[in-house]
Amino acid sequence: MVFQRQIKGLAAVALFAFMMTAGNTTLHAKAVDNSIHEKACSVTVGQRTVTLNIDPKPVKHMKELTFNVTVTPCDKLPDTLLLDLSMPGMQMGKNQVTLVKKSNCSYEGKGIIVRCMSGRTLWQATILYGELNNPAFVFNVRE
Repeated sequence: MVFQRQIKGLAAVALFAFMMTAGNTTLHAKAVDNSIHEKACSVTVGQRTVTLNIDPKPVKHMKELTFNVTVTPCDKLPDTLLLDLSMPGMQMGKNQVTLVKKSNCSYEGKGIIVRCMSGRTLWQATILYGELNNPAFVFNVRE
């Protein structure tokens, strides 16, 4: 009986560890970057630089936000990209913003970052496009 409880406990720990690490292998977020509240943030993926800017600043939840993404070089990109807003390690439901090409290398869309009932503020904005290797930006929203 004690042995069965130990096995169940180990299985629960292993499952938790797997859930926390699974699915993040194709995302290219560096670390939490709260400079998004003052300026645009960039990540380099392969030969391309992807820049995310969110307005208005500071970035707050439950307010309409404008998401601007610039990709350079921008050859052979589609007319729309999808921006996925999620919380690392927590299921929040689907929250995606369609980014429409505004100029040769610039995309724009509007959306809302919802308030988490747990009080957590860590969010991840991931551009879902395989040829860009799904670059991600991790930041905390402000109250």
